[in-house]
Amino acid sequence: MRQTAPEGRGPVRYGPPAPDTGLPVLPGLAGLLAAAAGRTAPEPPGGGPVLREAAAGYWWRRGLRTHPEDVVAAPGAPALLLALIAAHGGDLLLPRPCPAWWAPQARLLGRPAYHVPTPAEAGGVPDPYALLETVRRIRAEGGDPRLVLLSVADDPTATVPAPELVREACEAAVAEGLHVISDETWRDTLHQPGGTVLLSPAEMCPDDVTVLTDLGGALAPAAWPCAVARFPPTDPSRADRWTDPRARVLDVLTALGALVPGPVAPAVAHALDEPEDVTVRARRAAAVHGRLAGAAHRAVLAAGALARPPQAGRHLYADLGPLRAGLAARGVADSLELESHLTARLGAPATGGHRFGDELGALRVRFGTGMFLGATEEECAEALGAPDPVELPHVARALEDFGAALEELR
Repeated sequence: MRQTAPEGRGPVRYGPPAPDTGLPVLPGLAGLLAAAAGRTAPEPPGGGPVLREAAAGYWWRRGLRTHPEDVVAAPGAPALLLALIAAHGGDLLLPRPCPAWWAPQARLLGRPAYHVPTPAEAGGVPDPYALLETVRRIRAEGGDPRLVLLSVADDPTATVPAPELVREACEAAVAEGLHVISDETWRDTLHQPGGTVLLSPAEMCPDDVTVLTDLGGALAPAAWPCAVARFPPTDPSRADRWTDPRARVLDVLTALGALVPGPVAPAVAHALDEPEDVTVRARRAAAVHGRLAGAAHRAVLAAGALARPPQAGRHLYADLGPLRAGLAARGVADSLELESHLTARLGAPATGGHRFGDELGALRVRFGTGMFLGATEEECAEALGAPDPVELPHVARALEDFGAALEELR
């Protein structure tokens, strides 16, 4: 387990681990990777035709008209986001809180990044009125806001904003001339797909939204780096190769040498085609982690803390502000100290809200649900195959320990 402040690492070089599925690699995907192990050349910049065709089909099935020439692939979402920010230029607006890996990309490029509060109902999208006021203030101070990032299946809050919230935020951004980057990495991890409405901003503002998806969210192992971006097919700037954002992204990826590994490409293209074994596994993992997140949510509320009901992902974002007195008695006054205390107490990463753009003094923390699956591969497999994982003895013990750790703070 990584420590809170590893020796010799700065704030950019350290980042919290993404919540893991706890699943072994599917045999079919592993076989494709092994069969391609002899490939010595990487994919061309932006991905080869097979990989881009598979990505186009993935978005077609989700109601977004996409062709291979609208797609770019890269070895992971951070490299792809870095290229997108570089291609568009200007200042960046982010919801607060937001994924921990977003802001470092802007810092590495020397671009200002401004956090905008999210609505009370859900995280992932900026409040439209706060967004407009932030844009006005930035421009009044001589800034140049051009991009807004949002996520409709959110890390860290595990919420899915309602379509009307997404529409209002996107319309406010587009009205101010901002381009929207929609991170949809977690869209295939909905806990109740039939009961949660997820609408992509690209369906609302097709000319002004680029969609970003990291395949490690649901379809492929996180250790196989591959992310894909879908560019607006009808963007007028695409007609000019000097201003085409996709062409500029390809230039950045080429300069960085950020190419998808050759052996990985056939396997992730197969995952993007969504054969039955991949989709069944993804749905099952989402359902199991949803049950665990729901149980953790109940434990947080029972201890007197706050959290929005989790709807997606493999995590839960809790506000332990109501437990401030008990935390203060243990020497915990901010989210950095909270992260250290709970990580040591639980023996698993408990990431402080300061890493997601929340204020240091706010006692917020993200818990990953993977810590409830078990300590061994056998226990994890049993939990992921059980009709109700919460009833398994080792899962029940882990949840009981989690609740006890929170109750100690009352």
